[in-house]
Amino acid sequence: MSAVSSRLPVFPWDKLEPYKRTALAHPDGIVDLSVGTPVDPVPALIQEALVAAADSPGYPTVWGTTELRDALTGWCERRLGAVGFAHENVLPVVGSKELVAWLPTQLGLGAGDKVAYPRLAYPTYEVGARLCGAEPVVYDDPTELDPAGLRLLWLNSPSNPTGKVLGKDELTRIVAWAREHGVLVFSDECYLELGWEADPVSVLHPDVCGGSYEGVVAVHSLSKRSNLAGYRAAFVAGDAAVLGELLQIRKHGGMMTAAPVQAATVAALGDDAHVAEQRERYAARRAALRAALEAHGFRIEHSEASLYLWATRDEPCWETVAYLAEKGVLVAPGDFYGEAGARFVRVAFTATDERVEAAVKRLG
Repeated sequence: MSAVSSRLPVFPWDKLEPYKRTALAHPDGIVDLSVGTPVDPVPALIQEALVAAADSPGYPTVWGTTELRDALTGWCERRLGAVGFAHENVLPVVGSKELVAWLPTQLGLGAGDKVAYPRLAYPTYEVGARLCGAEPVVYDDPTELDPAGLRLLWLNSPSNPTGKVLGKDELTRIVAWAREHGVLVFSDECYLELGWEADPVSVLHPDVCGGSYEGVVAVHSLSKRSNLAGYRAAFVAGDAAVLGELLQIRKHGGMMTAAPVQAATVAALGDDAHVAEQRERYAARRAALRAALEAHGFRIEHSEASLYLWATRDEPCWETVAYLAEKGVLVAPGDFYGEAGARFVRVAFTATDERVEAAVKRLG
């Protein structure tokens, strides 16, 4: 039996374990700024919605409840500027990573097809291509790619890991190019509500897509903006024909968002106050860590949005990882996200206020 895992790169986070052990040995404990997992409480109104829906003995539907679809379409119109959204334009998924990893397979891609993604990118874009046997292709500017055989183009704005934001004009140009060449665009916008020095725009905004969703789909997650990483709550929105096809496939695959999570998602998308409160927490942590890193000799590039600082000391990234681990601070090496990150580290500001303060003190 041929192992599918043989197509995949080594799981990157396993390489970080020795440095994690070093950081754990610090007398004041580890400050883990590597993975970027939320640490703050799930807002009470979301917990209450989850508990209220806990008595859910029947199977949920893949497309979700009417209330969930109403919440998804309403949020896309209110927050992203989408116009004329219908239920056919939205589809809940079981966390965004699952969607990214299995999308090329669900689209029927395989040998001879190409999947493109940014040169510096979330590793799961490559994994999704390799799982179905397609060819992964990286880009600096997607409009410079050879469109022959290119079936899926991933955008990521704000970027993980760099925090770079694609402007409205750039998004418009890319979408127009993709449509001209019949290339399907999926835009990973999971950090869209976490802009600091820029105001991120969705591909669903009429100024970008021209009021038509043909060939464009946006991916959104509640993990970061609502502290729901443990709930696996996410959705895709855009081209109804593409989502209709995915819905049929996902029905057969039983890819259902749990009923209590659907109810929690409705509550989360209906409340902006908790998002603003969480943004304030992250803004304070970001400011403290950025000032400490820069005072310590680091240079920060991009980082105008998302939950990360893209930092360098102009040395190989693993030397930086080792240096910080000795101070009890664990960060992610930039080469996890592509060879272009070989002299950078990604520093998450998702630790508690107390741990961020500890990191700042050690860097001081």
